[in-house]
Amino acid sequence: MTQTRRQALAMIGGTTAAAVLPTSLLADSHATAEPQTIIVEMLTKDPADKKNTMIFNPPVVMANVGDTVKFVPTDKTHLCESDPKMLPAGGDEWKGKTNKEVEVTFTTEGTYGYFCKPHRSMGMVGLVLVGDPSSNYEEARGAKQRGRAKKRYDEYFAMADEMIAEMKSS
Repeated sequence: MTQTRRQALAMIGGTTAAAVLPTSLLADSHATAEPQTIIVEMLTKDPADKKNTMIFNPPVVMANVGDTVKFVPTDKTHLCESDPKMLPAGGDEWKGKTNKEVEVTFTTEGTYGYFCKPHRSMGMVGLVLVGDPSSNYEEARGAKQRGRAKKRYDEYFAMADEMIAEMKSS
């Protein structure tokens, strides 16, 4: 992947990040936000960088407990399912079908890894950080991965580290 972390964060976009920031990570925020629906596209090629293939866009999202993430197969042949090695205790697994949207409502805080089964070895993976993701963050980061999925997860955890640090400093 030729993209720098800074470029990847820019790809996510400030408005997307602001729309999906969990209130549990915001300083002095005790108000309960209305549940949100966050859209993640399943893409064969990144519209901004055609060399970047087999991606979820955005690849890392932050959500509150009660929020729903809708995985949308913008391009054909994709699906989304949770990685059982990357779920918090009490977190629900999901398994979508090829070319079908899947909606996941998160009821447990933590870090969730997911992938497109046909394209996992090509690096089609992503992360959802729910509320305080620390309960299983390091375990999810250390989960054994193969192929390009390992490289992408390394990049996405670096992005997540920056997102979390930014939230804590706000």
